[in-house]
Amino acid sequence: MAATTPISDTRISSPKRFIKRNYKVGIAYLILIALLIAFGALQPRLFTKPVITATSNQGMALVLAGMAQTAVVITGGIDLSVGPVVSLSNSLASALFGDSVIGVIGAVLLILLVGAAAGLVNGLIVVYGRLQPIIVTLATASVYSGFALWLRPQPGGYVPRWYGELLTGRIFDLIPASLVLLALVLLLVWTPFRRSKLGLAVYATGSNEGAAYMSGLNVNQAKLAAYTLGGFLAAVAGLFLTAQTSSGDATIGAVYTLQSIAAVVLGGTSLMGGSGGVAGTIAGAYVLSLISSVLFFAGVNPLSQPFFQGLVLLAAVAIGATRIFTIKNRLDIMR
Repeated sequence: MAATTPISDTRISSPKRFIKRNYKVGIAYLILIALLIAFGALQPRLFTKPVITATSNQGMALVLAGMAQTAVVITGGIDLSVGPVVSLSNSLASALFGDSVIGVIGAVLLILLVGAAAGLVNGLIVVYGRLQPIIVTLATASVYSGFALWLRPQPGGYVPRWYGELLTGRIFDLIPASLVLLALVLLLVWTPFRRSKLGLAVYATGSNEGAAYMSGLNVNQAKLAAYTLGGFLAAVAGLFLTAQTSSGDATIGAVYTLQSIAAVVLGGTSLMGGSGGVAGTIAGAYVLSLISSVLFFAGVNPLSQPFFQGLVLLAAVAIGATRIFTIKNRLDIMR
């Protein structure tokens, strides 16, 4: 007669399993909480509405760019064109926007389509060209940057004031509009994708592409979907950055390529693919954006800030990797 697992053991193992799967995300949020406490000690007005809104806006572009990077990293790839797509979207917005509400809505839809198309191009070359993602996206990054410079050779352009207030202000003078935007992206874009068969195929492909293929999953379709989603989310980041800066700049997205990767790693998503998600990326992005504010109010030289950002990132990655040294069987890492 087969042995049965006691209900008490099942209840105990479930929390343990949950912790093993999400402890890296927990580390990112612990670091974020620690930074918020330090920031609150240095800036007593942290929890006032203007500072909360400014803090939310400060990290939102990186959050969205990090989400774009997460979609690709889950497949085991990497997207070096995230920053250029952000710049392209920003430049295109500053060239197309006018005062008409309908015109701005049409331009936003077009920009989102362009971002998704840029991601799809990346995916098509990776899938059917059978080239390494880092090489493909390095090449397309130059192309997208070139388009952005062609559209906006000099910073400038026109962005209606109401558009900036819509995305960076407060809803009913209470909730930062940027957080509402993030909630909409999570509810309408990421969550449906994550729970769909296609989203599950993306995770399976990143975990073990060969096994996913042998299981009957469409690996190529999964990769194309991930890269397309990445381009779409990068365009959303560019549109938010347009609202934040009220202008266009063909080089404005350059910093988001490496920072988006850092946010993904800090948030616990494995660069090997198959695990992780945007919950950790959101925390990682805000950690990176808050470090500069904390260091500023602490009186640290701005030239030294990258050093401390690097220390935090290295510490988080090192803590997250400690479990590897406790594993006796390599197969245990998949549990």
